[in-house]
Amino acid sequence: MKNIYACLMMFMMLAPFAQAQQTVKGKVVDAFTKEALIGASVQVPNSTNGTMTAADGSFSLSAHAEKIMVSYLGYVPQEVTIQPGFLLVQLSPSSNQLNQVIVSASREVQARTEAPIAISALTTQVLQETKAATLDQVMNKVGGVYMVNLGNEQHTMAIRQPIGYKSLFLYLEDGIPIRVSGDFNHNALIEINQAALKSIEIIKGPASSLYGSEAIGGAVNFITQAPTSVATAMVQLESSNQGYRRTDFSASQTIGKLGVYAGGYFATQHHGPISHSDFNKLAFTFRADYQLSERSKLTTSATLVDYKTDQTGGLDSTRFYTQEYSSLHTFTYRQVKALRVRTSFEHTWDSTNHTQATVYIRKNAIGQNPFYAISNLKGNPTKAKGEINEDAFHGYGLVAQHKKNFSFLRAQLLAGLSLDYSPATYTALFLDIDRDAAGRYVSYTQKDSLLTHYAVNLLNTAAYAQAQITPMERLNVMAALRYDRLDYAFDNYLAPSAFTGAPDEKNGFRQFSPKIGLTYDLGTSKGVYTNYSLGFAPPQISELYRGVKVPTLQPAQYHSYEVGGWMSFLQHKAYLDLSLYQMEGAQEIISVRLEDGTYQNQNAGQTRHQGVEYTLHYEPTSALAFRWSGTNARHWFVQYQEKGKDLAGNEMATAPRFLTNAEVTYRPNYVKGLRLSLEWQHVGKYYMDPANSEYYCGYNLLSARVGYTLHGFETWVNVLNMANALYATTVDKYAYGKSYRQGIPRTVHLGIGYQFTAKGEKTQP
Repeated sequence: MKNIYACLMMFMMLAPFAQAQQTVKGKVVDAFTKEALIGASVQVPNSTNGTMTAADGSFSLSAHAEKIMVSYLGYVPQEVTIQPGFLLVQLSPSSNQLNQVIVSASREVQARTEAPIAISALTTQVLQETKAATLDQVMNKVGGVYMVNLGNEQHTMAIRQPIGYKSLFLYLEDGIPIRVSGDFNHNALIEINQAALKSIEIIKGPASSLYGSEAIGGAVNFITQAPTSVATAMVQLESSNQGYRRTDFSASQTIGKLGVYAGGYFATQHHGPISHSDFNKLAFTFRADYQLSERSKLTTSATLVDYKTDQTGGLDSTRFYTQEYSSLHTFTYRQVKALRVRTSFEHTWDSTNHTQATVYIRKNAIGQNPFYAISNLKGNPTKAKGEINEDAFHGYGLVAQHKKNFSFLRAQLLAGLSLDYSPATYTALFLDIDRDAAGRYVSYTQKDSLLTHYAVNLLNTAAYAQAQITPMERLNVMAALRYDRLDYAFDNYLAPSAFTGAPDEKNGFRQFSPKIGLTYDLGTSKGVYTNYSLGFAPPQISELYRGVKVPTLQPAQYHSYEVGGWMSFLQHKAYLDLSLYQMEGAQEIISVRLEDGTYQNQNAGQTRHQGVEYTLHYEPTSALAFRWSGTNARHWFVQYQEKGKDLAGNEMATAPRFLTNAEVTYRPNYVKGLRLSLEWQHVGKYYMDPANSEYYCGYNLLSARVGYTLHGFETWVNVLNMANALYATTVDKYAYGKSYRQGIPRTVHLGIGYQFTAKGEKTQP
């Protein structure tokens, strides 16, 4: 009998543990993108019992507990109550910048605090909540960045440089340049599919040691959305009071080893406040990820963009200040057709070796009937001349990289090869243009006469290496070096002349681009960094061959020196990121007046750029957040001549000394899913011309955004330029007068959307 009682007591003691023990299965995904989080930690609190998520974000864990703790670098940890069935754990990205994960600094995933560079990331949450109609509406939130809106997604950029149109910025999609080196276009971001973006990473300052030429003022990496771990679908409809209409759409799912994503948008502008300013754009991206094994992954993506816009120039001062937004142009346009296809292979050999390789194809054509090429004929007020042209290229490329980790000094070594072969063509035909009595350009006749017709075979081969060590606790040292060889083979189909271009010619450029930097962890969430880097920009096709008799140019070089740091304070409620830089430009390409009165492109310019960039985040409560981003900078000529005048010491044209963007966001706890934000954009005064004869006073804009999300449904109202301020996004002064690019008047965007996420699984929000 005693044995029976003893067994009964033992059973009663063990029964709760037997009941509590269970196998917990689930997936961990990003709360916004629904992508699987690979390597997330799933832990039983106060124990050593835990596991990591697999390549599809899944986990399985036997637990004697009611709860598990799920965490991942760059995300807010979450305590999850164990429930019967399958758990879908959705982690939200952390607002603490110290926890950010980046990929652009080394083409590999790493913590933001390990990179000795000025880099900022616009997260999925920022992109989704801003509901930007154009990229500048999110890009300008970053300190030190001013993306200039030229209308209908046309743009130019200013990062550590004045507002300008030179080849000083590199635009990437998943680490691959979207255009070929040597054929830069300041409107290149028309070719980006905004609806398919997961995040945007912006490197400020030269990044040539990793990415090669044209990464001078900065390199902007647009990271596309990967397939979701669970089935999703989304549709959004948007309309504005200024004639803008847009539809976004996407669908994604992962089944077994295969995940697919498809998404894009169609946007139009009709009968806007500015005459002759209609446009339409279709952008579509398809991506497929196949998990070959736990260690190998194959990714293929394709992006197609079809875009056409009416094209009109700036306004003179009278028309600008009287807000008379008519246009003399009735037929000018810009048309872009772009296709990019890439396939990437990744393989992890073991804990210390990782290889990735990407092959890609690009096909691009920009056709124009440009307003800026039209000129009136003397003595005949009813006639003008112009041109219709097309700049096109098709290219093939390879980027391969291997990463090796060593046991000593936590050393890492990256080594890679890059190959890009892109034949390009340019054709321009003469136009005979008719004007009416009001001076408007109303029609044209295309002539058979060719103004320009040539082909250039562009070949860029490169090798690079980047090493990082930790010689002492808290100190990381990085050194990088890249060698580029650029070969141009020019074939002029017309008789060479000062107008049609140079004779057939082969030119080669060789460049070493070094970089060295270090980071030091000061403890208590503080750190500093410093770096030196060299960036270079080769002569563009148009500078080297068009309108010249003999090619004589060499790449421009930029030496950059930078220090910076970051700190988290007020119990991690506040975060400050700071960088100071000086960049010296040498052999810059300028047009120099010769003794016979003609002009020629020469490597004769020198410039200096100094500035401080800063971003402050402060979240006093979970419902309230403040952000202040800005830059104070000066850009001036060390050596420069224009039309025979020595302008050394002058400030560069269109170079604001002060740029800032501040925002306050409120998410009331008593209304879940509601968000309200107010944003201030300020552009300081700047000189309109290199002679510093006159300046534009700059502008201030206020914009408000309200959004509400409930059970997958979302609606929003964005009010841009609330005060209906009169402003110009850029102002230039030329010999014939001033040109104001008018900004948008008060614009109200209304939108509604729905995102479907697969049901049938227990979800932890």
